Amino acid sequence: MRRRNGLSIIIRTLASLAAMLMLAGDAAAQVKYKSLYRFTGGKDGAVPVYGLVLDQAGNLYGTTTSGGQGYGVAFKVTPNKKGGRTESVLYSFCRLTACADGAQPGGALIFDKAGNLYGTTTDGGGRALNGGTVFELSPNQSGGWKESVIYAFCALSRCVDGANPYSGLVFDQAGNLYGTTSNAGANGEGNVFELSPNRDGSWTESVLYSFCSVANCADGQNPYAGVILDQTGNIYGTTGYGGTGSGGVVFELSPNQKGGWTESVLHSFCSLKNCADGHGPNGDLIFDHTGNLYGTTNSGGAHGVGAVFELTPKQNGAWMEKVLHSFCQLAGCTGQVPNAGLVFDQTGNLYGTTVFGGTGGGTGVVFRMTPKSGGGWSYRVVHNFLDKPGAEPGSALILDPAGNLYGTTEGDTSTTFGSVFEITP
Repeated sequence: MRRRNGLSIIIRTLASLAAMLMLAGDAAAQVKYKSLYRFTGGKDGAVPVYGLVLDQAGNLYGTTTSGGQGYGVAFKVTPNKKGGRTESVLYSFCRLTACADGAQPGGALIFDKAGNLYGTTTDGGGRALNGGTVFELSPNQSGGWKESVIYAFCALSRCVDGANPYSGLVFDQAGNLYGTTSNAGANGEGNVFELSPNRDGSWTESVLYSFCSVANCADGQNPYAGVILDQTGNIYGTTGYGGTGSGGVVFELSPNQKGGWTESVLHSFCSLKNCADGHGPNGDLIFDHTGNLYGTTNSGGAHGVGAVFELTPKQNGAWMEKVLHSFCQLAGCTGQVPNAGLVFDQTGNLYGTTVFGGTGGGTGVVFRMTPKSGGGWSYRVVHNFLDKPGAEPGSALILDPAGNLYGTTEGDTSTTFGSVFEITP
């Protein structure tokens, strides 16, 4: 899977005992960590790469990329009377011939207003090229869930409609769905698509933009993250590669007078020496209340193993990129390779995850960034994972109304197969 290229060269180093005790004590004094569910690698699922969604009753929903029938599941984690959590499988993928129902879910699930869940699979769909699907899960009267494929990619010649959506989806106010495919499209390097509901219950897919439409793919290529919308209907996202520096881009799609969409590159990564501005943004973007964009890159930065960045709009219509934090690769470094987006709490702190780094084995961290009164941001590890059972938290976090954080870990896939966790700051 291309989105993790180069990660195998990262060396997981051990920290000194003094550094480990300092970080552990600091985190313990600030937060409470709880493992809510530990996947077994069997029918309950394995390797939850992507994030969670929360309903009003406090139930958590997510997906795994393997387990179940072998190609991943959609699951629900529910509070039980004993104070713990119970996991139930809503659907196991690849039940149908040629995996026509999809295989290997990609991205977090989302709810519609009626309580149905929507998501993507990176493979399957019943077509020869296994381009993936967009699916809906609807609760039925018997207490189960019904899966329906609302679109299977590679339906058009040469897969110009796109293939392999690694990201989740987003609704607009009219009920249309938006997302990205990391491959195929008119130029073979992915696209941004829209799915519009029809009166008969079917959905129509429209390609809004195909990447690599500009010489040398200066407009970007291979979007692995999803998109977000602003209040006026403009679409924002990232690509993992391409751009003038070949390190990926942040882009904007704006509707034009011809009824189509115009792409603008807000920032091309690797514009600075040694990619100090970052390389490879794979996570979703987020806005703050003033219209600035925030995200992460999984490599680059001052030390080559990722960065947190901010993009600020200027009066002339351009955007200015600023690196808020660069992760490092030395012994005792507090996190490496952030592969997901960020989330704001109500007081303006940013939270995120890294897949590697931290003390005692380097299996990832949850971090917090707090704005300083005089400018800049302070960085602090909230939780250091030790594969007991959490390891490699590659997903974005979510917050409940009380400010508790929820996320998933992928596990080491040999002794642990992922988990769902809660952190109370």
